[in-house]
Amino acid sequence: MPPFPSGLKALFFDFDGTLVNSEPLHFQMWQQVLADYGVELTVEQYKAHYAGVPTALNAEDMVRRFALPVPHRVISDAKKTLTREVVAGAGFPLMPAVREILAHLSGYDLKLGIVTGAARRNVDITLAVHALHDYFSVIVSGEDISRNKPAPDCYLLAMEKLGMAPGDCLTFEDTESGARAAASAGVTCLAVPTPMSRHHDFSTARGVFTSLQEASAWVEMTFLV
Repeated sequence: MPPFPSGLKALFFDFDGTLVNSEPLHFQMWQQVLADYGVELTVEQYKAHYAGVPTALNAEDMVRRFALPVPHRVISDAKKTLTREVVAGAGFPLMPAVREILAHLSGYDLKLGIVTGAARRNVDITLAVHALHDYFSVIVSGEDISRNKPAPDCYLLAMEKLGMAPGDCLTFEDTESGARAAASAGVTCLAVPTPMSRHHDFSTARGVFTSLQEASAWVEMTFLV
């Protein structure tokens, strides 16, 4: 587990499940994709194998697990198409109090960033819809890296872009994959699980919180006041 930040200068946020309440929508979209092949994806299967995992890795697993008669790229592309259609309408809905949390934290001498394996287009559209783009000094998305979470690449790139070290940073994640990515990069992680990820192993996180409000309040009391 990484040590506490020596002097907090940057706060990172995962996107899906942390800033936006997208996991229920991702589950429904995967259900729709698999239904075309006669597969009924259950919420238990989604929680156990697919919540918080990048689209390409999910597609590979689904082709194997359900013996689908197509290459995993076909499944992945179908899911990406559905996601684009959903996001194009109104972006993803925000998690509770996200707007207020970002507005409050931006009042401190901190850099805020998004570190995600999601597609940049989906992030940008959602931020534009909710008028949140100006809060963030850096955004690292799936297109920026060759290895997605749980590899540390996304966090290493975010720190490089800001010119900061792991000891300057802290991040919020909702999945085991994200927490492992942060830990591998030396970044302290606060886990904020969703109903889809409460069963994940967060042993690499500094703490587990019930909401982003609770986690951000802890950061404020520990580092900022």
